[in-house]
Amino acid sequence: MLIPVVQEVRTKCLIGICGLVALLSSAHVSGQTYEGRELVRAELIADTTAIVPGKSFTVGLLLHMVPGWHTYWKFPGDAGIPTELKWNLPPGWKAGEIQWPIPLKLHEPGDIQIYGYHDEVLLMQEITPPPAARPESVIPLSADASWLVCEKICIPGNAKLKLDLPVAGDAALANRELFDRFRKQLPQTWPQQGATAKWIRSGSGARLFVESAALVKYSAIDFYPIPDANVVVGHPSVEERQGEKITFLVPFESAAKNRGSINGVVVFGSEPDSADRTGWISPALELSVATSNRPAAPSHDLLTLFFFGFIGGVILNLMPCVLPVISLKIFGFVQQAGQSRKKIFRSGLAFAAGIFAWFIGLGLLLVALKSAGHQITWAFQFTNPYFVFGMSVLVLVFALNLFGVFEISLPQSATRGMLGVAGQEGDAGSFFQGVFATLLATPCTAPYLGTALGFAFAQSGVVIIAMFLSIAAGMALPYLLLSAQPAWLRFLPKPGPWMTHVKQLMGFLLLATLVFLLYVIGAQRGLDGLIWACSFLLVVSVVCWMKGVFLVPSASTRARVLAVIVMIGMLVAGGGYFIGNKFRAARVATAGAQADGDWQPFSGSRLQSELRQGHPVFVDFTAAWCLNCKFNEAHVLENSEVRAAFQKNGVTRLRADWTNGDPEVTKFLQQFGRVGVPLYVLYPGNSEEPVVFPELLTKSIVLEKLEGVSRRVASQ
Repeated sequence: MLIPVVQEVRTKCLIGICGLVALLSSAHVSGQTYEGRELVRAELIADTTAIVPGKSFTVGLLLHMVPGWHTYWKFPGDAGIPTELKWNLPPGWKAGEIQWPIPLKLHEPGDIQIYGYHDEVLLMQEITPPPAARPESVIPLSADASWLVCEKICIPGNAKLKLDLPVAGDAALANRELFDRFRKQLPQTWPQQGATAKWIRSGSGARLFVESAALVKYSAIDFYPIPDANVVVGHPSVEERQGEKITFLVPFESAAKNRGSINGVVVFGSEPDSADRTGWISPALELSVATSNRPAAPSHDLLTLFFFGFIGGVILNLMPCVLPVISLKIFGFVQQAGQSRKKIFRSGLAFAAGIFAWFIGLGLLLVALKSAGHQITWAFQFTNPYFVFGMSVLVLVFALNLFGVFEISLPQSATRGMLGVAGQEGDAGSFFQGVFATLLATPCTAPYLGTALGFAFAQSGVVIIAMFLSIAAGMALPYLLLSAQPAWLRFLPKPGPWMTHVKQLMGFLLLATLVFLLYVIGAQRGLDGLIWACSFLLVVSVVCWMKGVFLVPSASTRARVLAVIVMIGMLVAGGGYFIGNKFRAARVATAGAQADGDWQPFSGSRLQSELRQGHPVFVDFTAAWCLNCKFNEAHVLENSEVRAAFQKNGVTRLRADWTNGDPEVTKFLQQFGRVGVPLYVLYPGNSEEPVVFPELLTKSIVLEKLEGVSRRVASQ
């Protein structure tokens, strides 16, 4: 007897989601080792032997790096991500800001300039216990640390750290030499006397004029910028030095026209990166004026963007990855054609609830990340290869079930419990269908929702959640209408044997989705990573086959128990070897390093180099998992007429690959108010503002913009 598709989906989704959570959990602890070496060793240390109630003390995150590798400062420069430390303190305890020692200025190939640390660094934070802390036990101080360590490639790392300290009425100093050494490397506040600073806006940047007799004896003087998130700076340099006067030139690659200064540190010493370096925190005199008077968004603009979000949600139902799951829901409506109107409407509500649940959950997660100071982006989960792999497992299990390799039916006791909770068999299945459909739609949203989401992410948490609600309402609307008007079901075919064949056809469509996800894994982790992922998928296939053959009512209890043991053993052993070992060790693919055809790999330094030479530049921000990007590339950017126009106008074409969530690409996306790809930008090659294209390209739009650049160049 054919088990209804809606009932089957219920348990499959539960199993798939549990497996996906396990995979994401394993990804959380990966990235600390590379080719058998522990790149960074992290530990927490304190400057005291005990905690005195109400008295502040200092705890430091000590990072030991292997030779040749580096972590990043609070402002990483052209690339990189700063180290983060999140404390899990008892109630009433407080943690201050991270105190960052003066970093090294490091130069990498391609005119990339970064700020970071070699060998060892101590990031200190002041911890204040409440006065009521009683000297009765040891207090465990725990924190989650995360960092990015780089050499020729970058590897993310993280660790859960713990430091136990007793509570006492008095305490002695501890680790004094280490804390003294790194406290001397902290930048100091600007001197009240003997030093002056003045900022002046100049062209596309600003100049900092410093005058101090104390700086005369130092041969190496530099300025390390600490820009706001909405400001992109170039490479600061010493423009002029005469006696006590030094002039720094700080180019702004992106900033408000009224911005005349930024935060930063004036660093000086006997030699660049010498041990005797000192730093003064420079005053950014106009910073608060430039950033605090941002007008609130007009309410009519919000309503317009919410409307676009709603329309985008409706369009999401047509996304290629979503169609197989949508077909399953249509199947459910066909099967319900003879049922009561109340049951049909309840099934539609359950499906819509799944859509709303995913969008609300994702919205809350992004609001939480934003509140914690993270840079949030849309479709960020698809930049995680473990997430993509988890989706591949889930899609494969769905496809094998549709092919009839195995079937899942709940025990009678579980079924009765589910009926008691859901009120109707199939409601839980409809709910998880809605979740799964929304999950698959995520990477295809940019052409319809990029502008709206980009605007919403810059607003308050309430606006972000409201935007996600409008998108969910748009995606759920067709199913609510169909379930609310059962009379429309008469236009659907009647149930019959044809459903088995169409069900199997849906399995092939899911396999097409699987091929796409495997292509993304190959782009993220290279050929080796793809092979090991496929190897584990083969293990999953065998386990599903064993489920269909041995876990059947006719099998003996002994055979079932043995089959379950073998299946669990295969999953554990296969997951540990193929994913936990081989897949994790696979090199992160650098898709942007080798661009296709006459495209060149993107970097901020390469962009600035071309612009300094007066060359117009077109940048394609793309990702392997972005279907809309691939459509634009194949049908517009690689069109022979468009390619000829690029060559005729001398436009340099750069491809910025965001498949793995490259932080430098993320920074440029946020510069243009975008939260994901695609993004297309044309830099005219002079002082004019860059031209931003719509997410859905047409040949006429690209040719028109290129012709405009050609006319401006000819007029010069």
